[in-house]
Amino acid sequence: MKALPLCQYKRDHQSKTYGHDTVHIDEVSSTTISQNISEKGSALSPSVPGDPTLPPVDRGFSAWATVAASSLLGFFVWGFPNSSGALLAAYLKDPVYTSQKGSSSILPLVGTLSTGVLYCSGIIIHPAIHYYPRLRKVFTWLGIVICTASLLGASFTTKVTTLMALQGILFAIGASLVYYPILSYLSEWFVRRRGLASGIVVAADNAGGVLFPVVVPALLARVGIQTTTRIYAVALAVCLLPAAPFMRPRLPEPWAREKHQRSTGRAWARDRRFWFFVAMNAVQGFAHFVPLTWLPTFATTLGLSTGQASLALTLSNAAAIFSGFGVGWLSDRVGIWALSFVVLLLSALATFVLWGVAGATYAGVLAFGVVYGLTAGSWSSLWSGFVRPIAGGDPAGAATIINCMMLSRGIGNIVSTPIATALQRVHAGNVAAGAASRTGFAVDGGRYDAVIIYTGACFAMGAAVALVGWAFDRKSTRRESR
Repeated sequence: MKALPLCQYKRDHQSKTYGHDTVHIDEVSSTTISQNISEKGSALSPSVPGDPTLPPVDRGFSAWATVAASSLLGFFVWGFPNSSGALLAAYLKDPVYTSQKGSSSILPLVGTLSTGVLYCSGIIIHPAIHYYPRLRKVFTWLGIVICTASLLGASFTTKVTTLMALQGILFAIGASLVYYPILSYLSEWFVRRRGLASGIVVAADNAGGVLFPVVVPALLARVGIQTTTRIYAVALAVCLLPAAPFMRPRLPEPWAREKHQRSTGRAWARDRRFWFFVAMNAVQGFAHFVPLTWLPTFATTLGLSTGQASLALTLSNAAAIFSGFGVGWLSDRVGIWALSFVVLLLSALATFVLWGVAGATYAGVLAFGVVYGLTAGSWSSLWSGFVRPIAGGDPAGAATIINCMMLSRGIGNIVSTPIATALQRVHAGNVAAGAASRTGFAVDGGRYDAVIIYTGACFAMGAAVALVGWAFDRKSTRRESR
């Protein structure tokens, strides 16, 4: 799993990047907000770096302490969801869990819900803290308590339904309450160096996706599932409780409210391009999280250890960091439709060729992890490219569009797991066991063949939607130019 893709959006519109899964909504609209207030000449503008009544922006202890605290919070908030694939492989090997009714369907949902709810909750939490900024501090403290309590509770249960409720849903709610205030605080403390600050935080978010899939399997092998969960809960509390006080607002609440302007209209909702973008994003979301959830389990069927199996996930997360920057840079220079089509098409090819054909070997699994991170892992970097031509100069509208993107992806994340689980049950044993060593489609008697086909087909369908949307957009542009 990935962290919500964090966006960098510099005021010169020349750089924006997302991690595998972390979006900073405020960054999308920061340039417009700053420019609009500057043009009005407001002496009390929250974006004016030289306002003597406020702490300085872009520098000083408080600003960089906020970055450091945000990085630590994001690292732990996304660390556990990012290691859910390794945890799933361990759960499915333990008869204490697998012997329970419905465990094969419920256990995969634990990690899926922890990220899916994080995505979906933004459309509620983000507007709340924008219009009532004082809630940010309350949400941060409450979120840390909920995250810690949910993991501690999960570490003392072996019932799969309780595990799903605590480690899946409740942890995600707490993580959402911690994470979304981070985005708001950064937009107050940084203007000219916002890209740098955001880059540091997103790197920390994604570092969890690189580190924890390596650390968690080692702990699982040494102390078991429950103690590993307990260790993570204690580490989270010990690190985040001292960090939380450094998450301070820069602006008095009335000014913070002024900064987060209300949308001037809903014209973006009537734009055909918006619905094509949402459709592409939703279809991509129905496929994106399937390999991230199942790849470690798939790899263990090849006789690999949990640590070896999780290495593919680590490589995928690491590759996604670099691809996010690269695709974000390209989206400033290449048409968004063409870039979306290429990313989706390459994701489909990687799934069919590297997972489906070459996935029967450890080298093939690792290659798929890397290429998948480079292709599908860069998808969120395209979001600001979707927003820019639709929202125009409406910063609140831009934030709403990003929230819609996150919601559609979160729904795809949650729904795709039961689909993949059902496909495994239906198609297990359809391929002769003798073919198991030849292709990824045939691994474990063909258990994953339909899952691989489903994933690749979703990416291919997304590419088709991109082509149709591109054609409609070109047609509309020609009509308007006449």
